Amino acid sequence: MWLALAANNILEDGQNHEVDYQTTSAQIQNLTLFVSSWNVGGIAPPSELNMEDLLHDENNLADIYVLGFQEIVPLNAGNILVQENTSISMQWNSLIRTALNKTDDIRLHHKAELGESHQKVYPLKREGSFTSNSPHFECIISKQMVGIFITIWARSPLLPYIRHTSVSSVGCGIFGCLGNKGSVSVRFCLHETSFCFVCSHLASGGKEGDKRERNANASQILSRTQFSSDPFQCLPRKILQHEVIWLGDLNYRICLPEPTTRSLVNDRQWSTLLQNDQLKAELREGCTFEGWNEEEIEFAPTYKYNLDSDDYYGCNNQKGKKEKNRTPAWCDRIIWFGKGLKQRQYSRGESKLSDHRPVRAIFTAEVKVQCQSTENFVKMFS
Repeated sequence: MWLALAANNILEDGQNHEVDYQTTSAQIQNLTLFVSSWNVGGIAPPSELNMEDLLHDENNLADIYVLGFQEIVPLNAGNILVQENTSISMQWNSLIRTALNKTDDIRLHHKAELGESHQKVYPLKREGSFTSNSPHFECIISKQMVGIFITIWARSPLLPYIRHTSVSSVGCGIFGCLGNKGSVSVRFCLHETSFCFVCSHLASGGKEGDKRERNANASQILSRTQFSSDPFQCLPRKILQHEVIWLGDLNYRICLPEPTTRSLVNDRQWSTLLQNDQLKAELREGCTFEGWNEEEIEFAPTYKYNLDSDDYYGCNNQKGKKEKNRTPAWCDRIIWFGKGLKQRQYSRGESKLSDHRPVRAIFTAEVKVQCQSTENFVKMFS
């Protein structure tokens, strides 16, 4: 028995020592995250699709890009039963790879022409933030569930410090389990900080009761998502144990009569509309999304547009059609949870590929880096 007590004391001392080491020797560095979400309406990406509108970041590249898509395949009966269509996801990844690295090449070439050196230590700077001076981007993970697709890209010098990647998919659609609705979540650790990105497509509809179904979807995603563990690592397994960004077609609508909503949209009365936005109400009331945050919205509703048009669906009062009404709404959203995240930008793109407009956000994220890792950075990139 005394042997067991002694062993426990040694283990506790070791654990306490490890905590003290992390507390005293870790530094906080800043990382720039680009996050976007786009419901592409089941339309395959044309080879000439210009991704620069989606990836626009005031000519400054981020350190990590997180891109989420919904309906990358039509949500028909045949596709719902197929979890992955690698040909479509590969097309998106090919376009993203080309766009990210082309933009990086142009920016670095421009710096060279101006005589600016980009041979700096990456990713740390003296003022304690990650730099944007590195070669190319590489995909660290991508995953599809029916129409939901998330793909994450990082600057190549960051790759040795990204560990413990894990994916968890939750189907909330037909029968409460199929993947026409639900989420694909990705977890990874960068140095000593764990991040989670949830890409989701929640229940649709503007009828009474549809909001409750969306809330139920969100609750299921939070409760059913579980990441892999490691017996030798104390890794977080649930969404809220990370620094979290949730993106997707959340499908929340505006609780106003359709004529009133359309009139306010025409007059660009965003504040009045947002006072009646379902998701804003959920964030205020702290029910489904207690503790979550969203930056102020200063752009037009992202849904629903006529294809290849700047006109909202139904704006011309078409008659004779028996289709459902589609009142404008901010269906496409990016929200976040965590003390180490700060949102710097929230905007939308203007691609007319689908009936949704993409949304995008820029975050500064705090990353805990051990001092030994800092020394390794200097040796590797000096």
